[in-house]
Amino acid sequence: MPLTSDQLQEIEDQRATPRQTLRATAPGIERHLYTAIPVLDHGFVRVIDYMGDDAAIVQAARVSYGAGTKHVQNDEGLIRYLMRHWHSTPFEMCEIKLHVKLPVFVARQWIRHRTANVNEYSARYSILDREFYIPAPDALAAQSTVNNQGRGAVLEGAEADRVLDILKSDATRAYDHYQEMLSQDGQQGLARELARMNLPANVYTQWYWKTDLHNLFHFLRLRADAHAQYEIRVYAEAICDVVADWVPHAWAAFQDYRLGGATLSGKAIDCLRRMLKGEEVTQETSGMSKGEWREFMGVVED
Repeated sequence: MPLTSDQLQEIEDQRATPRQTLRATAPGIERHLYTAIPVLDHGFVRVIDYMGDDAAIVQAARVSYGAGTKHVQNDEGLIRYLMRHWHSTPFEMCEIKLHVKLPVFVARQWIRHRTANVNEYSARYSILDREFYIPAPDALAAQSTVNNQGRGAVLEGAEADRVLDILKSDATRAYDHYQEMLSQDGQQGLARELARMNLPANVYTQWYWKTDLHNLFHFLRLRADAHAQYEIRVYAEAICDVVADWVPHAWAAFQDYRLGGATLSGKAIDCLRRMLKGEEVTQETSGMSKGEWREFMGVVED
């Protein structure tokens, strides 16, 4: 279970105590406040706080660009203009703070996005729970033969059972030893900051993660992508649902121009123009490398 009974009661208490405010609120995200969205087997994402909404993006843009935005007929159109032309600072006016419970190996991938404020659960001061991420059978895949960072076919039968048994037994044994090192028959045990080093990377940790909308969109563009690792992608997808309710106009523009769009190089645009004129263009005549051509054709032919 992602949350204990005490944590669930705390959430109920928080949601049962509304507070008056003069600041702008976004009704779509208000219903997400404090509520935990389950992710993986023991993880979750929950909104702790937020600032701003679609109107805050527009307000900031009109302050900074002034007369330059008068041709935009409405707020949604202005937000699409800002997204289309890669204006970032208006989106930085919105912020969100999330409480995330996630496996350590996912956290180490996530933390590479160095544009947030993070405070993580400390295993130097507290004892980690006996909770480990064990993949569901459909997420247990072999190494890809064509992508060094990707997965191949799903493991099945005896091989899948063997791998799952190893994951479960190794995690259990490591945690048993962790507890043994912390306390030895009533005597003073090993320091927590040392005992933790024997735990596997699939043990769960927690953190508070606060970022602005511009940098959150960058995170989601990479981590909600179909090519992202499954375990971090499901967290990104959960956050996407929250953002869609929080800033619907900004989310729609992001979907259109970032998630559903493509960036083309000068050579790629030149090839596209030649193709539209009826010219037969090949990789050899494109001026692109094989990798560039393959990616270009993936955009054109999809």
